[in-house]
Amino acid sequence: MKPQLEAIPFTENSNILAYAYEGAHFDAPWHIHPQCELTYITSSEGTKFIGDHVSNYVPGELVLLNANLPHCWKNHAQEKVSSASIVVQWNQEIITAIPEMQAIKDLLQAASHGLIFSTRSTVKILPLIKTLPQLTGTAQYLQLLQVLAQLSTLPYRKLSTAKFTKEMPWEHNNRMAKVHDFVAANYHTQIQLIAMAKLVNLSEQAFSRFFKKMMGRSFFTYLNEYRINLAAKMLVDTDYMVADIAYKCGYETLPFFFKKFKAQYGTTPTVYRKEHGSPWHQSFGPCLSR
Repeated sequence: MKPQLEAIPFTENSNILAYAYEGAHFDAPWHIHPQCELTYITSSEGTKFIGDHVSNYVPGELVLLNANLPHCWKNHAQEKVSSASIVVQWNQEIITAIPEMQAIKDLLQAASHGLIFSTRSTVKILPLIKTLPQLTGTAQYLQLLQVLAQLSTLPYRKLSTAKFTKEMPWEHNNRMAKVHDFVAANYHTQIQLIAMAKLVNLSEQAFSRFFKKMMGRSFFTYLNEYRINLAAKMLVDTDYMVADIAYKCGYETLPFFFKKFKAQYGTTPTVYRKEHGSPWHQSFGPCLSR
């Protein structure tokens, strides 16, 4: 696997790259780049990894990242649904050190944790973001500043607990990419620490230290968060019984699944389904879950 330092393909005499992506998958691995990034999810659902943060993503999410913040989006398999997004990336130097830019500079500083904005608050800004790929030169630069200026006035939620400001060594990104890909493919099975350590050519102790340093939590805490996020998604989007969802997400006993789910979401799987599921689920939930 190649080192996961992404080179942004800016055109000549340009410090901004804005494009609309559409494909079967979001295929960028866990990676970093020395540019800032604004990502708007147009379609598909899945899991986002921002620094040490992991959670589900849905269409309509808008996420702002400062430079050198590790990230990737992994979409779930959805029949006849493409993975689409609008991505804007820019060199930090375009935000000059003048008082008029201070609000934007403060916003980008906060974005060292990764920021997510509510879909309701960003409605008025979306037309500006969606047309950025169609612009070039001064018009694109001024519109990006307008987007960032408006975002600086909106409420946001920080994603990563850790703050990433320095470029991570390439070998660290390589290892984290392997870990993310392995978990995405094998979360429903028993995953042992020794297998993860061998995957990245470390001893078990060294792997545990490495993962804790990179993600701010143990590997098994991270694995549980990944599984519970998928379970929550399945509770809303499928008609599987709660027990089936638990087993599909890698839990061998229901009591342990219930305990972990309540610890993460503050409620039981059944109540979560009733509160977040469709009216069909709400009417027939007792027949589908335990």
